[in-house]
Amino acid sequence: MTTLMIFHEVDDVEHWLSSPQRGEIFGPMGMTVRTFVDPAKTNRVGLIVEVPDLETFQRMMESEAAAEAMKVDGVRPETIVMLVES
Repeated sequence: MTTLMIFHEVDDVEHWLSSPQRGEIFGPMGMTVRTFVDPAKTNRVGLIVEVPDLETFQRMMESEAAAEAMKVDGVRPETIVMLVES
């Protein structure tokens, strides 16, 4: 398993937190997700994602399903920063 830390901004933190989209997208691919919010900047959020492999994750993130889920969740794609555990 590969561990990722992902940060990005969203339009509405409460909507993002309550959305089932992450589970629907990541779960079937064997990925687990933990969510975080930045208390100092209310629209910044983060994830720790355990993925089977980075290539599968990247393919999934480039899919139409991921793009639609991000749109529904109010994710601002231009703000995404991803770190890979070394």
